[in-house]
Amino acid sequence: MFRPALALALAVSALPAVAGEITSPADPARLAAVDILAARVTIDGRTAVFQMTLSGTAGATDLAPAGALAGAPVHAYVWPTSLDPAAVGFEPATGILALVATAHPDFDDTPLYDEDADGSLVNDGWKWHSHWVVLTPSPDCGEGALAVRDIPAGATPRLPATWPGLPLLIDSPGYSPVLSGAEITLRVPLPAVTGLESASFDGVTAALRVNANLHAPLLCVTDVFDVASGELSLPGKVN
Repeated sequence: MFRPALALALAVSALPAVAGEITSPADPARLAAVDILAARVTIDGRTAVFQMTLSGTAGATDLAPAGALAGAPVHAYVWPTSLDPAAVGFEPATGILALVATAHPDFDDTPLYDEDADGSLVNDGWKWHSHWVVLTPSPDCGEGALAVRDIPAGATPRLPATWPGLPLLIDSPGYSPVLSGAEITLRVPLPAVTGLESASFDGVTAALRVNANLHAPLLCVTDVFDVASGELSLPGKVN
């Protein structure tokens, strides 16, 4: 039987390539919503446009809530970059700076924004939203695994103005992901990030999980579903 997800993947793969983007063949064995066909970053005037094309419908992931912050699951579309974390206001030379579109029904880490417009700022984690994060290797998360970098107790690193107050190098800048069919798009104002025009990038789909004991490492990458380049080599070039 000819599956709709495969039909969508074939249609999208026929689109013309964008200079500097990373393309990846469809993998029928992978969940279509996290199977990357292309990742790109383009400059549109004074805006950087981060995009990812999937084999299936963007955001159609099966994310069962844990019922609490401890052990909470997180699904993410990730653009790791070559930028120093200082480019968006973090302490310099602290890890891999990545832009993330994510959803997690058990907690809200965007306290400045009311994404579902219901009058509450603390119940929107289930909606897809954005973060800048700093990723570092963490053996405690598993062999070769990454984690969002923790802030040790008593440390006072440089942080962006929209840091959400978690003990992590994470920013909640309020950029709203647009999920449309097989595409997910994030638009970032260029004044908010320095040096992007000469940066390189990759595309990743992943699952993370909050530590069940709520101590460091607090947020581990637990599964990498797909890497656009196949090896996290950041071959993409901003167009």
